[in-house]
Formats: sequence, structure tokens, C-alpha cells
Amino acid sequence: VEVHHHEGIATLTFFHPKSNSLPGKVLASLAHTITEEGNRPENRVLVLKSKGEKAFCAGASFDELLAIDNRAAADEFFMGFARVIQAIQKVPTFVIGRVQGKAVGGGVGVAAATDYCLAHQSASVKLSELAVGIGPFVVGPAVERKMGTSAFTDLAIHATNWRSAQWAREKGLFMDVFESHEELDAAIGHLAQSLSESSPDAMRELKRIAWAGTEHWDHLLAERAAISGRLILEPTAREILAGFRKA
Repeated sequence: VEVHHHEGIATLTFFHPKSNSLPGKVLASLAHTITEEGNRPENRVLVLKSKGEKAFCAGASFDELLAIDNRAAADEFFMGFARVIQAIQKVPTFVIGRVQGKAVGGGVGVAAATDYCLAHQSASVKLSELAVGIGPFVVGPAVERKMGTSAFTDLAIHATNWRSAQWAREKGLFMDVFESHEELDAAIGHLAQSLSESSPDAMRELKRIAWAGTEHWDHLLAERAAISGRLILEPTAREILAGFRKA
């Protein structure tokens, strides 16, 4: 995870060579960096993005899922996504999301957790978890909070179907969608600059109000991680994952 500072704006960029997927080490680094940068008084706003102009985030690392062989490791892996969501939830600064391409599974959850998310027209979304024998349990609260129960259920059930960026905008995941990366970056730059000049105390109170009703998420997300941890070790999921390895 790389960090760039400029006039009260901290830009956090995560990267993985496999379509910006999120293995445990990247998740841990991302959660730590969000917490650290979001609590620095000199940072008025955070921008969260991934590297490149292709996939925003491919979600969980299949290599790591295949390597999990015990319940403690399974629960800990899924808690990695919970900690990223919790980090965004708890920092007093607004977190602006930049989604430049496809988002899958946990990537949709990260985008949903941001306070304000803007996207490129290529940013189609998919919650693929059910197709690998689990479900979008950990990211579910963030996605449902942002998009509503109906849209979340649609994505969760149709686990192999992509929904367009425009569909995601209509459902509330993205606040706006842009035809070019230049337009996307200009909009994010303008918003970040505006927020960096706003009252930190007012923004802190506004964020607190916006996240009202999520105070129980520490317990809820741990419960959800345990569900995923149990299911990923069951025969159905292991068979599906083994099939991906052979493909």
C-alpha cells in the first residue's frame, strides 16, 4: 500500500499483480494504513484507490483460500476484510473511493465501505462468493448499508452475473460514473480539495451521523467472518476451489 500526501489529502493506493486481489498481508497493510492516515490531524480527507487502469479489485486471493487448512486461519483471513471495513468506518476523516475497473467480492465491499465513491464506466461489479461455496457475509453489511437489501440480495444470489457501473450508480454504490479516467480523477481531485478546506470538526460529526447504527459492527463482522471461515473448509467449497486450481 502506497501513500501520497498533498495539501491535507492522503491518497492510499493498494496493488497486487493478480488484478489487485487482496491476500491477507495486503488486507492487513490496508487496514493499518487507513487507520494511521485517517487519524493524522494533518490529513483532512483520504482517497482510496488501486493501481492501474484495469481491475479495481478481484477480491479474495484464491491462492490463499486454497492454502487455508484450519479454522483459525480461515477466520483470520476473512477478518482481514472486516478490519478494512472497520478502519474506514472508524477513522474521523471521510474516505473517497476511486473505482477504475471491475470490482469482485471483497472489492465491492471495500468500495461500499467508502464514504463517497466515484467510478469509471468500466467499473462493473459482482459478488461472486456464492459461486465458490461461501457467501458475501463479511462485506454484506457494508454493501447492504450502501445499496439496500434488494440490490445486495440481487448481487449475492446472481453470483456469476456482472452488473454495470451505471446499475451500481442507480443503486447507490457509486455517486457518479465517468466516461474517461481523466474525468474521474478531475472529479475526485475537486471533491478532495473541497473537503480538505472544510471544517475537520464538522466533517467528523457528519461522518459520525452517517455511520449511525453501525456501532455493533465489531461483533457483527466477527460473526460473519466465522461463518465464511466455517464454510470455506467444508467439502463443497473445497471441491469448487480445487476445480478452479485445475482450470
